[in-house]
Parts: sequence; C-alpha cells; structure tokens
Amino acid sequence: MDKSVVKESVVIERMGPLGDGAFAGPRGQLYVPFALPGEEVRVAPEAGRLRLIDVLGPSHERAEPICRYFGECGGCKLQHWRAEPYLAWKRELVVEALAAQGVEAGVGPTIDAHGAGRRRVTFHARRDGAVVRSGFMRAASHAIVPIEACPVLASELAGAARIASALAELLTRTGKPLDIAITGSEAGPDVSVRGCGPLSDALRDASIGLARSLGLARLSNHHEVLVERDPPFIVIGTCRVLPPPGAFLQATRRGEEVLVKLVAEALGPAKHVADLFCGVGPFALRLAAAHAVDAFDSDAAAVAALAKAARQAQGLKPVRAEARDLFRRPLLAGELKGFDAVILDPPRQGAEAQIRELARSQTRRVVYVSCNPATFARDATPLIAAGFTLERVTPVDQFRFSTHLELVGVFSRRRQR
Repeated sequence: MDKSVVKESVVIERMGPLGDGAFAGPRGQLYVPFALPGEEVRVAPEAGRLRLIDVLGPSHERAEPICRYFGECGGCKLQHWRAEPYLAWKRELVVEALAAQGVEAGVGPTIDAHGAGRRRVTFHARRDGAVVRSGFMRAASHAIVPIEACPVLASELAGAARIASALAELLTRTGKPLDIAITGSEAGPDVSVRGCGPLSDALRDASIGLARSLGLARLSNHHEVLVERDPPFIVIGTCRVLPPPGAFLQATRRGEEVLVKLVAEALGPAKHVADLFCGVGPFALRLAAAHAVDAFDSDAAAVAALAKAARQAQGLKPVRAEARDLFRRPLLAGELKGFDAVILDPPRQGAEAQIRELARSQTRRVVYVSCNPATFARDATPLIAAGFTLERVTPVDQFRFSTHLELVGVFSRRRQR
C-alpha cells in the first residue's frame, strides 16, 4: 500500500461488505478492520492493509467485545458493534446484492437466529517441532490462534477446544495439518478429523483410546468411523437422524427452526414438494408432516440417513430420497412437472444449472434458501425473466458477529397457458 495515501487520522464513512470500516481514499475505497461508521480513527499501513491504531472518536454504536480473543482470532469480525445496527447492515448486504443484479424485492428485517449458539465448529491444528497449536485462523492469515473457549458455541460444545487440543497433540504426529470438526449430538460430541490421511495401527489404537477417555460419541477420520461409543443422533422434527461423519448441518438449532418456519409458510397448500440439496433432511423431515416430499442431494450418505429416519418415523406423508448430483444432473423441466413447489438450499456457489431447468419448467412456486446473497441474486435473474415474481426475501442471522448470513427468497408465478 502507498503510505502517502494514508492519513494519520480518518473518518469512517460506512461499513464495508466484509465487515471493515470503509472510507474514500485517493484511489478508491480503503478499509479499516474493527472501525465503525462515523468514527475518527488513527490508522497505519501494515502488510498491504490498514491497521487500526486508535479510536479517537468512538461511535455510540460501539460495544464491548465478549471474547478475549477478539481482534486476534479471525472467527468473529463484529463483536464491537451493537446488535441493532449490525443486523440492519446484514439486511443491507442482501439489498445491495439484489440491486447489483437489478432485482427488485421487498427485503424484511434480519431475524436473529443465534439461539443457544453454534452447534458445530471446526478447529485447525498444526505441529511445529515440539509445539502443537489448535484453534482458529488469525484474520487474513494461515497462522493459528490457540483457543481455550469460544463464547459463540452452544453449551454442549463447552469442551470442544479441549477435545481438539487433545486430538491435535496425538494426530499431528503424522506431520500434516488437521481440520477437527466437532458437532453436538444427543449422545455427546461427534468428531470428524480430516488431513492426517490413513492412520497406522498404533495411531488408530491410540485415537480410539483417546476418544473413549474424552467421552466422544463418535470419532471419524476422513469419514471412516474409528469408534462409536453411542450413535450421535440429532433430532429433526419428530425424527431421530444419524448423520454420516462430517455431515453438513445448519450452524444453530434456532437457525434451522427459523428457516424451516419461513419455508413452510411459503409452501402454503402445496401437496407434493421437491427438496433439492436436501442434506440429512432439515426441511424434508419436518415438512413431511404436511407434504409429500421428494428429496435430492449428491451426498449419498446424507440421503441414506434421511431415508432411514423417514422410514422409522410415524405420521409422515410419503418421503422419497434419491442421491443425485444436481450440478451435473439437475432435475429437468419435465421431471419437475409433478411438484407443486420446489425448495432449494444449495451451497455458496448457488444452483445455476438447476435454476435454468426451473425457469423452463411449469413450476409455480420456488422457495430458495441461500447462504450467499450474491449467488442468490444471480440465480433470481433467470427466474424473474421466466415470469416468476420474487415476493419477499428474509435475511436470517445464525452466524453472529460474522459477515455470513442466510436468507429465504420466495418466488411465484401465475399458471402458464
């Protein structure tokens, strides 16, 4: 960064899209981490970025961070901002993403869905000689900040950092960096390790013994179950689901409940629903209380878990589950003919191929759950061009203090003649 363009003090004009305070420099927007709109701050260049030195005039919106690692750990960016302006800013992220694609729609207020906290977390672990570090990445860095506790986690994961540290001490002996994913379940922590590759017999035996001493429900390595003390079931509606190792779940239970409620309200009287990118069934298994559901996802193990849970439940409408790569083999327009409504919950890259088929189909109602406003807005464009109306968009925040958010968009169109 050209030091000549950096003033000793600047006034922050707005919050940038990545959660940094922004102001206009001679060559465009410049960003200051941990600064808030309206604040006068002292800054200095550091490694091509600006570093906050001091807040000369703090905003009345400034809050006291709740974590001693804040500012060092890269997991949270916005603990220093009060809830009301923070949630309003998250809504603006959606508004701006839609405007960038020329999409008009009513955007509701952001729903706070943090609830009891995050029910899943991933720690990173590295060994440097005799020193082992486990924790979260430092902001804009691959360096690890060792963590003893994280206040955004649900109480059931209070011991997660200790578990990750113990596993890191053992499994980094392979010399490889690790990702240690820990999920809360009915039976206790469900842990999935990636990065260390196949284990020697000695490491495998030691891992099994450590898992038992730590009270883990299950320990897996690259999706292979090493030991399962007690099946780590989760509850979805009236169903008990045994997710495969490392399965995707919504970040918070409250977030999942809010998303399902919004989707259910949008479906109305639909009798037969397609649930695309269904995962282990957070929507399908709840909605099957009132709707027949066909569920599709590329993760065959997740689909199998959904199907088994549906078979064992009572009082549900018919549920059919199929493993299918919807990026390479989207449901074609003709296949969509039998559905009254379609739910999509794709990964961050969106669902371009499936959207093209929905635009060509006779489908009249689409409920799109997204974790990326930019790809949601991109996918909304061909649907609108095909005659859909984007009735409403609701932002949902289950990633407190971060720049991430979910949203639910509801599309409808009149019957085509």
